[in-house]
Amino acid sequence: MNIYPLKFIPVFQQRIWGGQKIRQNLGRPVPRDLYKARIGEAWELADLPAGSVQADSVGAAADGSLSSRIANGPLAKQSLHEVLTQWGPSIMGHGATAQAHFPLFIKFLDAAADLSVQVHPNQAYAATHPGAHLKSEAWYVLEAAPGAKIYKGVKPGVTRDMFAAALQAGAVASLLQAVPVQAGDCHFLESGTVHALGAGVLVAEVQTPSDTTFRVFDWNRLGPDGKARTLHIQEALDVINFSAPVSAPAPKRNYVVDDTAVTELVACNYFSMDRLTIPDGSETLPPDWLADKPEVWICISGQGVLETLDTGMPALAFAPGETILIPATSRQLRLRVVSASTILRVRLP
Repeated sequence: MNIYPLKFIPVFQQRIWGGQKIRQNLGRPVPRDLYKARIGEAWELADLPAGSVQADSVGAAADGSLSSRIANGPLAKQSLHEVLTQWGPSIMGHGATAQAHFPLFIKFLDAAADLSVQVHPNQAYAATHPGAHLKSEAWYVLEAAPGAKIYKGVKPGVTRDMFAAALQAGAVASLLQAVPVQAGDCHFLESGTVHALGAGVLVAEVQTPSDTTFRVFDWNRLGPDGKARTLHIQEALDVINFSAPVSAPAPKRNYVVDDTAVTELVACNYFSMDRLTIPDGSETLPPDWLADKPEVWICISGQGVLETLDTGMPALAFAPGETILIPATSRQLRLRVVSASTILRVRLP
């Protein structure tokens, strides 16, 4: 069977800091009974292993795993994990290393209020702590209110002891590096980087497949039950990299392929991400773009269709807020842009 480009059914997560932009601004299909809920996250593409989904996230199977359900074509309603198990080489590439789970996790995050200050574990910590999973991520800013910021790393000179003392005093904001953001910015957050989205920021998040978050400070607020939310102070102190320099967004390399402008955003050990700006009426897809690896496309603006000439499947339309997994063996594709489009293109290394 020729595996065709896949869309997925999102899983929506209510968060105390969430808002309404995932439904109102991105047009994601939030169920009507959640219209007034604080939707903080839309999990657009996930394949998380057993025991990895945290207690405050919904949608997991009984074993604590979660795999996105396919939304289109004859594989509809099957999970990505089921399809990967059966058709792994078609998705990952015939020469790819065997994958138990798809190695990318795609989300949208809407911060109507500041997120908790948090950190994710690195591979060394995860290897010695069952239930913890490596998590490095990138944020692409879709919208930012005037004066919006993110918190990214500690200020130079801040030590573990200084940070622990500030936690005891209930005040760590002065030790964090606050970074102003605007739409179009992209920030890579390597595991071990303490961070938080600030209020008024909507992002697309690309990350390794992990739901392990160590919440270290929650702005002294209470949860919906009137109680303080659980913190993971010791775990966070064990994994925060206090010696890492505060990194600004990497310089962006821009070039043009045919009529498409490409901006390189992130290149790390786990994935790369480029922004494609494609003009109205474009009907080409450079043949050297598609190697024998899967790709994930996240539509940020515009509309178009992706035609698969070797599967017999109908053309797949895309619109803002939609995520598409292009299998490694999808080589005969034609991209037809109906209105000028911006796409985040995510690839494996």
